Amino acid sequence: MDSPTIPLITRRDALIVGAATAATVSSTAHVAAAPAAAAAAVVPQTKVSLNVNGNTHKLELDTRTTLLDALRENLHLTGTKKGCDHGQCGACTVLVDGRRINSCLTLAVMHEGAKVTTIEGLGTPNRMHPMQAAFVKHDGYQCGYCTPGQICSAVAVLDEIKRGVPSHVSVDLTASPLLSADELRERMSGNICRCGAYSNIVDAAIEVAGSRA
Repeated sequence: MDSPTIPLITRRDALIVGAATAATVSSTAHVAAAPAAAAAAVVPQTKVSLNVNGNTHKLELDTRTTLLDALRENLHLTGTKKGCDHGQCGACTVLVDGRRINSCLTLAVMHEGAKVTTIEGLGTPNRMHPMQAAFVKHDGYQCGYCTPGQICSAVAVLDEIKRGVPSHVSVDLTASPLLSADELRERMSGNICRCGAYSNIVDAAIEVAGSRA
C-alpha cells in the first residue's frame, strides 16, 4: 500500500494560519469581555443640592465630581477658572458659606445644602461688587484668567481681617483691624498671578478695606 501523501506547508502558509487563529481567539475574547467592560463603565451617581449665587440647584453627579467641575460643566458658571487643578494657583477660588476654598480640591457631594458664591454672584457688569470695581480702577489684572479667584479670595480676606483671624505675619494679635500690605500679601499668597499684577491687587484690596473702615 502506498504511503499517504503529506502536503507540504511553507513557512508563509504557517504564518497565515497562525495569524488567522490568533485573530479568531482575540475576537472571541473581546466579545466575551464586552459585557464586563460595559458593567465597569457604570459610575455611581448621587443627588446633591447646592445653593449657588442665591439659586438652589438639584444635581445628579458622579460622586467623584469636584465642586469646580460641577460649577463649570453642570451649571455652566465658567467664571470660576480651572488652572492647575491641584490647589496650587487659586484660580478656582469660590466662597462656600462665606469661607474661601479651592473648588478643585473638594467634591461637590461634600457641600450638600451649602451656599456657594462664585464671581458671577458677587456682581454684574452693571452693578459690580466694590472689589470688582477696585480691580478695574487699579488694573488688578492683565490676562484676567486668575482674576475671578483673586477677587473672591480678596473679598474673603477682608472678612477674615474683620473677624480678627490672624495670619502668619500678624505681629500684634490684639490690633484691629489686622490690616497692612504685608497682611494682604500673606493672605493672598495662595492666589498666583502669572502676569505679576500683585501690587495693583494689593492697592485694590486696601482701597476696599479703607472704604469699609
